[in-house]
Amino acid sequence: MTNLLKLGIPAGSLQEATAELFRRAGYKITTSSRSYYPTIDDEQIQCLLIRAQEMARYVEQGALDAGLTGYDWIVENGADVCEVAELVFSKVSRRPVRWVLCVPENSPIQTVRDLAGKRIATEAVGLTTRYLQRHGVSAKVEFSWGATEVKPPDLADAIVEVTETGSSLRANNLRIIDEVLESTTRFIANHAAYADAWKKQKIDDIALMLRGAMAAEDKVGLMMNVPRDRLRQVLGLLPALQQPTISSLADEQWVDVNTIVDESVVRQIIPRLKAAGARGIVEYPLNKVIE
Repeated sequence: MTNLLKLGIPAGSLQEATAELFRRAGYKITTSSRSYYPTIDDEQIQCLLIRAQEMARYVEQGALDAGLTGYDWIVENGADVCEVAELVFSKVSRRPVRWVLCVPENSPIQTVRDLAGKRIATEAVGLTTRYLQRHGVSAKVEFSWGATEVKPPDLADAIVEVTETGSSLRANNLRIIDEVLESTTRFIANHAAYADAWKKQKIDDIALMLRGAMAAEDKVGLMMNVPRDRLRQVLGLLPALQQPTISSLADEQWVDVNTIVDESVVRQIIPRLKAAGARGIVEYPLNKVIE
């Protein structure tokens, strides 16, 4: 096929969350435990499962046209790629992850400057080395193959580790002394691929749908019939994403109101809407919100 986009899907902790985001965006990705080539219901896209840590490098080199990875791994690899969209989602929460510098609770180390000549364990060696250079600190940075939290104090004086909630760090009696980097998921593209008119359009279309799926998260639609003489009162209760859509009904004394609200407020405002005169109130789910 002439028109084919090679798309990297992050394997591991982000794999399930990525597949769910694509599903809500309108793309069905099916994975198999025996294959690194997921299927997708778009014949113009070929998917490949790649670890997020390596994604930026393969996109930069052109082995992949586009892919999803964390900003942290773009920085770690020093990759020169197009950042098409920022997508704030992760394996646990809907907020950025943080790379933090940690030491044991009882450590005398209080600031990054106290690490001069010390040993630091981390999976992000490049990121940590550049961080130390910015602070004028010379320390030994060692690559950690895993279980980084358990290495202080016997195997390392400090660690640089990624965290979302901080629970694992607290469980291992570690204290954060500085934030090294805040990171979110990015949809990235190879420069040459993004310069190709067809691939750029395909990539931009995917980005649009992914952003739309994320914008719809935790939001619902509400529609209701409202007496014209109660319309102002009802509209005053609606925390609308945009101005509500108001349509005339066959009965000129009534109008139809359609709007989008945060799902968290629905249980508070529906009783108030009914008390204000709204009738036939319907809540419906949203897959995408395109602004």
